[in-house]
Amino acid sequence: MQVRVVSATLVASTVLVVVFGLVVASTIIGGMVQTKVETAINQVENSRTVVKRDLATVATAKEPNLDGQMKGLVRELAGEARQSGAPTVVLRTRGAEPIVVAWPAEPSVAEEQLPQDLRDKVLAGKMAIQYAGLNPDGGQERPFLAVGTPVYTDQLTYELYFLFPLDAENQMQTLVRTTLVIAGIALVLLLGVIAGLVTRMVVTPVRLAARTAQRLSAGLLHERMDVRGADDLAKLAGSFNLMAENLHQQIVRLEDMSRLQRRFTSDVSHELRTPLTTVRMAADLLYDNRDDYPAPAARSAELLHNELDRFEDLLAELLEISRFDAGFAQLDTEPVDIAPIVTSVAATFHALADRCGVAVRLHLASDVIAEIDVRRVQRILRNLIGNAIEHAEGKPVCVVLAASETAMAIVVRDRGIGLKPGEEELVFNRFWRADPSRARQTGGTGLGLSISAEDAKLHNGLLEAVGTPGAGSVFRLTLPLRAGDRVISSPLPLANTSDPCKGDDDDEND
Repeated sequence: MQVRVVSATLVASTVLVVVFGLVVASTIIGGMVQTKVETAINQVENSRTVVKRDLATVATAKEPNLDGQMKGLVRELAGEARQSGAPTVVLRTRGAEPIVVAWPAEPSVAEEQLPQDLRDKVLAGKMAIQYAGLNPDGGQERPFLAVGTPVYTDQLTYELYFLFPLDAENQMQTLVRTTLVIAGIALVLLLGVIAGLVTRMVVTPVRLAARTAQRLSAGLLHERMDVRGADDLAKLAGSFNLMAENLHQQIVRLEDMSRLQRRFTSDVSHELRTPLTTVRMAADLLYDNRDDYPAPAARSAELLHNELDRFEDLLAELLEISRFDAGFAQLDTEPVDIAPIVTSVAATFHALADRCGVAVRLHLASDVIAEIDVRRVQRILRNLIGNAIEHAEGKPVCVVLAASETAMAIVVRDRGIGLKPGEEELVFNRFWRADPSRARQTGGTGLGLSISAEDAKLHNGLLEAVGTPGAGSVFRLTLPLRAGDRVISSPLPLANTSDPCKGDDDDEND
């Protein structure tokens, strides 16, 4: 941020200084040149009047004293004009054999230096001005302001030229530009230093706030910013500290609540085991002798037995959830062939599938060896296949096993009620059900998929879902073949359109 601000300041100030310098230099130099031109024109106008007055009595160009008169006049004009920059004055007559006099240069040299465009305009009877590089004294070429005008008398016509050197103006121009460049560079550097200092004053607290925020996000909840002074930055630091303190208190409160919740779940689950065991013994006794009871009592014994089974399942899952929450869950991996595990789990649902009128079709790759916790993977498959049968609406359920070089995947697909948009993530929430009012065949607890997702995470794997209302849903379990590896890609697609079991006979692998 500091670099960007300083860079932007330097660029903007450089552009501003350059534009300002060009305008100032143009104004100063233009004013100097304009003053020089006005002075030169006035000088030439006065000199023309003098020449016309002093040479008014000359009748012809062949008078013997004309050359001397012209030389004296040129010296007089040059002497009068020395205070204006020591010009070179050239005076010549018109005619076939003109008389040319100059001062202080030689007449022939000075006449050769006169610009042709200037002479053409003077011959046309006009006063002319022209800038040119000349050397009337025979030395190095220098910038000159050349001014020419015709001088008319009653008998003759003369041409009067003034060559004003621009050495002083040229030096002044160089001095102005050098001064502006040096001042501009100094100003840009000064603005850059000021911008750097001001930005540093602002950026330093921001960097401290960012560093403190990073430490807070890393778990160092006691980190705070130093509050110095009473300016806006100090108010920012105070507000940041207040926010951090409030967040700290909220996090501590949530952690305490979570800890109490986990402890409550664990304690209740453990404490319920002892009375549940006693109730189970009594219920089993009643259930075993139900044939000796009247019909209402026998039915009550069956209901008690079934509900105790559900209660024990819920209690076991609550204990498992508490292990996950406490971070005590561990894997007991071993290399096994996956296909027999899938087959055995699917076989346990034959009775449920027959009761629901659902055909379970298996497409299993052979020799898929993976290092897994068999108990946990069996639990995942039981949840996926059982849920698929319950929600299949009497349509076939397809189970596919495939593997790549690094991972294995199991896809369970049904063509039942499906999932609504946004429910793909909700299905893994605890106690969430897609259709709470729907009659269920097995009476789940609402924790199965949540525990399955945690089991997949323990394997560094993924459990994903996708579905379409009325078109069924797809659940995909992807696990690494070697324990400790991570899943990069899955061997099977997660799509609700592909079904490798389509076209199989209804009784295949049933």
